[in-house]
Amino acid sequence: MKRTFLKSKIHRAVVTEDDLDYEGSLGLDEGLMKAADLLPFERVEVYNVTNGERFATYLVKEEKGSGIVAVYGAAAHKARAGDKVIIASYAVIDEDEIDFYMPKIVLVDDRNRIKEIK
Repeated sequence: MKRTFLKSKIHRAVVTEDDLDYEGSLGLDEGLMKAADLLPFERVEVYNVTNGERFATYLVKEEKGSGIVAVYGAAAHKARAGDKVIIASYAVIDEDEIDFYMPKIVLVDDRNRIKEIK
């Protein structure tokens, strides 16, 4: 049997910009993507801590070290600049891998700089 588990999470990132006219996605600092083991165009779930909204989208790579967390397209109705969000990805794993499995958790500060990786 296979089960779906949290693969990685960026915890309490701050949205730096929102743009309704963009085609749609979540722009994310390349350094944060690498720290959380995320790839461009990978599906992510976004949980808005500020207003309770939740949505799924895909990632677009932004400049490394920029701290950018940009909500583009229709998703900009669900998160605005200044909102705190949790960005999560999931993986389907075999049951025999569960005992050894650990997700990657990236904790950031108010400027989206990495404080800790668990």
